[in-house]
Amino acid sequence: MALNLFDEYRWRGMLHDATEGAEAALADGNQAAYVGFDPTAASLHVGHLLPIMGLVHLQRAGHTPIALVGGGTGLIGDPSGKTRERQLLSLEEAEANAQAVGAQLESFLDFEGVPNPARMVNNLDWLGEMGILEFLRDVGKHFPVNAMLRKESVRRRLEDTATGISFTEFSYLLLQSYDFYRLSRDHGCHFQLGGSDQWGNITGGIDLIRRMTGESSYGAVFPLITTASGVKFGKTEEGTVWLDPKRTSAYRFYQYWMNTDDSDASRYLRFFTLLPRDEVEALDRALEERPHERSIQRRLAEEVTRAVHGETGLARARAASRVLFGGEVTGLDAEEIQEIFADVPSSSLDVGRLRGEGVGIVALLAEVGAASSRGEARRGVEQGGVYLNNERITDPHYTVTPEDALHDRFLVLRKGKKRFHLVRVEG
Repeated sequence: MALNLFDEYRWRGMLHDATEGAEAALADGNQAAYVGFDPTAASLHVGHLLPIMGLVHLQRAGHTPIALVGGGTGLIGDPSGKTRERQLLSLEEAEANAQAVGAQLESFLDFEGVPNPARMVNNLDWLGEMGILEFLRDVGKHFPVNAMLRKESVRRRLEDTATGISFTEFSYLLLQSYDFYRLSRDHGCHFQLGGSDQWGNITGGIDLIRRMTGESSYGAVFPLITTASGVKFGKTEEGTVWLDPKRTSAYRFYQYWMNTDDSDASRYLRFFTLLPRDEVEALDRALEERPHERSIQRRLAEEVTRAVHGETGLARARAASRVLFGGEVTGLDAEEIQEIFADVPSSSLDVGRLRGEGVGIVALLAEVGAASSRGEARRGVEQGGVYLNNERITDPHYTVTPEDALHDRFLVLRKGKKRFHLVRVEG
């Protein structure tokens, strides 16, 4: 076996808890283990990365990872960690989301070409065929209601008298437990991984397998992540950080990791990359000795962006990031320009103003507010501190024309090192 899985989890800080006998079970040859992903959206987000990396390490240790896409349970919604009930999906939405989620998992796991290829299954295959009477007789009878009421995910919702919990979500524990039973029966899988909020669901499945078959099964959970400032991991002012580039561009994804606080960077490097211990510790020392270089954030951003967006996405994210430090702008597409300069001051300019004789650079700077006056604008140009599309303008008589507009839509003005202004050319 390439590595001891629990030792790997421990030094990376990934192991929050495990059931009795779990470590010994994984030491006994190739074991199949699964993580469930409910397709509540058409994309996974960075909050899913820790359990995904748990499966990656599992496969590297010689075991067989199973990615369970919850086409069935996704129709119900897991109450774990939620303060209110999810909006229910249609069958068509859940199926489309399940396909999208499955495709994203292929970026991380090897499904062929290795001795222990990963498997992908959809619980709709068995839940969709099971009748309510069969489910209640064969599964429901094994779950005492008083024991279910003690589960943290249920108890917390019951304490909220405003929302409570519907029978639909109350039944989720039984569905996920039955998933574990079916995977044990059909795939020889007796190990489940998940976030620490899944502990009750995992132990429920272990109990069901024992009652129905007499066999032992095991579970291990990863910590739930919050940032050092207490903000939920994966959330920004713009919203969730998705793995789908249509929802979160490679540039914004890269910048999310570059902006990691020093107090979180080392932890995230262990969680979300495959860097070996000696490299991680060397980057820890660099952070301690030269924090201004942000070398640990840069390596973190590179590794995770490469894993999610590939080499091409990483290259584009790097190029876009360099723009903020004076790099080439003309190689970016229109969407990337909007992404990069989404948070800088901006204004609109009718394209008719640029036609004919155009608009002088000094007048333009003053008009859009990039300079407080024409005098300040002129001095900035003469002193070499004014840039158009990151090209220095030294002639105060320079005239801006439609040909200067990137993609016929944007003018990027810069005064000094990082004082940007985006002009949207309209009409």
